Amino acid sequence: MNPLLARLHPYPFERWAVLARDVVPSSAHRAISLGIGEPRHPTPELVKDAIRERLAGLASYPATRGDADLREAMAGWANARYGVALDPATQVLPVNGSREALFAIAQTVIDPTWRGRPGAQPPVVVCPNPFYQIYEGAALLAGADTAFANSDPARNFAPDWGSIDEATWARTQLVYVCSPGNPTGAVMPLEEWRLLFELSDRHGFAIASDECYSEIWFGAEDAAPLGALTAARRLGRDDFRNLLVFTSLSKRSNVPGLRSGFVAGDARLVKPFLLYRTYHGSAMNPVVQAASAAAWRDEAHVRANREAYRAKFAQVTPLLERVLDVRLPDAGFYLWAGIPPHLHGGDDVAFALGLLAQYNVTVLPGSLLAREANAANPGAGRIRLALVAGLDECLEAARRIVDYCQQLQPSR
Repeated sequence: MNPLLARLHPYPFERWAVLARDVVPSSAHRAISLGIGEPRHPTPELVKDAIRERLAGLASYPATRGDADLREAMAGWANARYGVALDPATQVLPVNGSREALFAIAQTVIDPTWRGRPGAQPPVVVCPNPFYQIYEGAALLAGADTAFANSDPARNFAPDWGSIDEATWARTQLVYVCSPGNPTGAVMPLEEWRLLFELSDRHGFAIASDECYSEIWFGAEDAAPLGALTAARRLGRDDFRNLLVFTSLSKRSNVPGLRSGFVAGDARLVKPFLLYRTYHGSAMNPVVQAASAAAWRDEAHVRANREAYRAKFAQVTPLLERVLDVRLPDAGFYLWAGIPPHLHGGDDVAFALGLLAQYNVTVLPGSLLAREANAANPGAGRIRLALVAGLDECLEAARRIVDYCQQLQPSR
């Protein structure tokens, strides 16, 4: 048995299930879950049509690098979205959703031979904190140690990369970035990218930029969140050295079950990643490839999806602002809400358990999404609310949360 499996932590949803196992939800309210970030808007018809039209593709083995038409669709989308010219042959790879690729990249870039060198220390993977737990699991199963850059509420929840000391950077082989962030919705500004790129040049680590929430934002249509590829181009890094971007159709096109996305960036990283994936058996189903190409070439359904989220957040956020420390995020479909001290002493777990028991609304305690680092858990005292359901259901959940908070208000 692989002993590294013992280093893995329970997933946040497993930890929540244990915490809530003895809670009896209110029978007076139908269950509403804001806990899991699974898109629930309708799947575009063009995706369904492409699947029906290409079912014959199930009779063929797919190539790991994907069909040329799919890679051209992906590169074309990246050019339109980020203003970059990617070579579809060397700088783009289809993946079976960003999750499996974010895991696999650690197995590709982490050097496992350090154990055979006298005096060598384990390599390090740096993660934002709070974070998507795949980053940590990928690092641990690659034999690396983890280091965490806590989010800073005073700086729009930007990770504090400056909290990582030079000795740790010297051992770092991979940095995970999530922008727009899960759970904070924060978008990394250009100067943060400049800092990371400079550190990468100095120490040689790879950067894996998780951008699966990039197509849901709340400003004007021409105010799309800054992506890593655009940041690299603006900073004169047209070869995207040491950088790979991971994106997905799940949130953009409401097809989480399709398991489709792509990786793009430094050709010197794409090449070994393709080699790893060839042995790992990561080729994308031909039917999924056809549906994916259709989705990447269409923006009308993406604009409609974005508008639906804008409408929800515009109505839900003001309600919750009355009782919680919350504001409209830069992007994504989460609200990252702080629990005021007079509500359960600001305890996120106690708040979530009480809300489930009394109003049958599930939210995810923020402390379950983070690790203790620099003597703090940056998720403590906050809850993550996934506004993925329809408008009416999200509004009903928000009203119940308001009622719950007002019920807990101290009497005067």
